[in-house]
Amino acid sequence: MANSIKGQQDILAKLQITSLNDMQEEALLAITNAENTVVLSPTGTGKTLAFLLPTLAALDIDCPNVQLLILVPSRELAIQIEQVIREMGTGFKANAVYGGRPFSKDKIELAHAPAILIGTPGRVADHLRRETFSVADIKTLILDEFDKSLEIGFEGEMRDIIESLPHIEKRVLTSATQDMEIPSFVGLQNEVLIDYLHTKTSNIQIKKVLSAEKDKLQTLADLLYDIGNKPGIIFCNFKDTIQYVSDFLNTKNIPHGCFYGGMEQIDRERALIKFRNGTHQIIIATDLAARGLDIPELNYIIHYQLPLKAEEFTHRNGRTARMNAEGTAYVLQWTEEYLPEFIDTNQIVKLDGKPKKLESEWCTLFISGGRKDKISKGDVAGLFFKQGNLEKQELGIIELKQDCAFVAVPKKKAQAIVDKTNNSRLKKKKVRITIL
Repeated sequence: MANSIKGQQDILAKLQITSLNDMQEEALLAITNAENTVVLSPTGTGKTLAFLLPTLAALDIDCPNVQLLILVPSRELAIQIEQVIREMGTGFKANAVYGGRPFSKDKIELAHAPAILIGTPGRVADHLRRETFSVADIKTLILDEFDKSLEIGFEGEMRDIIESLPHIEKRVLTSATQDMEIPSFVGLQNEVLIDYLHTKTSNIQIKKVLSAEKDKLQTLADLLYDIGNKPGIIFCNFKDTIQYVSDFLNTKNIPHGCFYGGMEQIDRERALIKFRNGTHQIIIATDLAARGLDIPELNYIIHYQLPLKAEEFTHRNGRTARMNAEGTAYVLQWTEEYLPEFIDTNQIVKLDGKPKKLESEWCTLFISGGRKDKISKGDVAGLFFKQGNLEKQELGIIELKQDCAFVAVPKKKAQAIVDKTNNSRLKKKKVRITIL
């Protein structure tokens, strides 16, 4: 039996998790003992940890090749899982590969093969065609948010990938939806089904906000003023609508970020970083943000454009009131607009429409050095405390990437901090520090 470097209790302690939830306990047992497992559980219930704990425990520290392959439908999910594995501190190398970043960067990272490879089907299939890593020791395959990959149109690539893996002994499929037909090429037989889709205790309230205007923009602004400074997502169906809503919010000086498929990868990542650290309390997004994203607990979501399917409505709403927390889903409806029957609510919100100041106290700073420069979060914190003269409570979230870092600091002190710390040395590297 293979040995992992760190035990489960050590990993949970490092992640500051005291105990697993029922779904995670059941999934861990099933994945450890069964060849094929399907885990169905709502967004935000901890499926990533549920499949990582048992599959990482089975890795062989002495094996020089990729042993675990995780296929995901989006770049963000690949990055997120890579980050979770790093935070677990198991000692096993993990790399994420996905479209939108240079193939040469992948090749450099894969030259020293990771034990765990996470990737989108298109990019993983490309690597297999070019034979940049060996498949000889890949014994475990995880298809995370599997139905989403098929929806996006990755079926051909997924078939090619799975057919090129001759030694698979264990398969784990996860989804946040029941409507999932599993194609025969996956090779699933006698699978154990863990289904927690209907056991979630949701404290979500669904409320309707009526708009006299067809474009609903002023009603949206009035609703945001009414909610105040709390984190939430405004959902739109199309990226053109996001631009339209964003331009309007800019005229009202309401700070926000945007997130949709056509954005450059770097802009998508930075929008999420600012959202996670509180620089933006609001993000305007397509349904791409409805699932599998590492974003904090939200107070509310707003359906600016009504979803086209019941499933989309469920996934959007799943971003708030996760696990046992409370949250509100607001449905913005023009008075002449048809309301789909899957949207069922009798609660209508009356807005006072009084403008309130919507602004964040935080600002994000960019640092031009990261993990590859041997820089740690402690190094960054030390610099900001000593040279930036920040108090402990004034240092916000630090996100460390491979070649850069992002730090949340009080907006009113941001420029002074940059003036004091720019061109400082972190470890052996002289770093630029700028306002993002």
